[in-house]
Amino acid sequence: MRHRADQPLRGAPHPYDRWHPRLYAAEFLGTALLVSIGLSIVIALWAPNAPLASLPIAQVAKRLITGTLFGSVGAAIAFSPIGRVSGAHINPAITFAFWIEGRIRWRDALGYGIAQMTGGVAGTLLLLAWGRTASADHFAASLPASDTNLFLPLAGEFIATFLLVALIFIMAGHEATKRFTPLVNPPLFAMLNWLEAPLSGASTNPARSFGPELVSADWTGWWIYVAGPLLGAAAAVAVLRMEIIGRHRPHEARVAHLPAA
Repeated sequence: MRHRADQPLRGAPHPYDRWHPRLYAAEFLGTALLVSIGLSIVIALWAPNAPLASLPIAQVAKRLITGTLFGSVGAAIAFSPIGRVSGAHINPAITFAFWIEGRIRWRDALGYGIAQMTGGVAGTLLLLAWGRTASADHFAASLPASDTNLFLPLAGEFIATFLLVALIFIMAGHEATKRFTPLVNPPLFAMLNWLEAPLSGASTNPARSFGPELVSADWTGWWIYVAGPLLGAAAAVAVLRMEIIGRHRPHEARVAHLPAA
């Protein structure tokens, strides 16, 4: 009897109860790199007494630069060999969206989520190399604005993640554009960091938030960075399923669609 191919990122792992540790290892490493490099950029530009904090740049421009660089780190990881292995979710909200869409089974989604959350912690631990500069900035933790109702940061995380998932699905759902999907990150995070960062930090990623929360022991508004991204991801999938603006449904759970995949 001929068995069907093992395609865990098309929702078709074989046998059904098989785990895929190589994929989870790639997600762990990718998330650790995103957090360690991406948050190093945040610390360097924003932490008190950081090397670049005193640059004569307007805060609006600095937010644009921070978002562009952070998004570029995510895109680079996606185009790297890591992305060729796991598809470069490096974000539990993205995995959650692909799971709802039926492109990854619950067992692999769970493996991805655990790998991403622990990768976020590992990446934050690397920030200890910054010493007091990082600790003074709470390791670049995502924190809601202190002078506003918590509904606004929650709404900000919801909308930001909605846009992230929607753009990824739209790009990944078409043969002509799917190979360029990671390139949505730099301009999108530039815009999000410019507009939404003052409210919540524009995380869109529970793993990116969890690591600094754990290491700094600052859990202010922690639930916002779980509920907002997951609800935003679910809403994006639900809206795209309505096909109001056409059919934009990815065939496999990959942000990175590369020839060697």
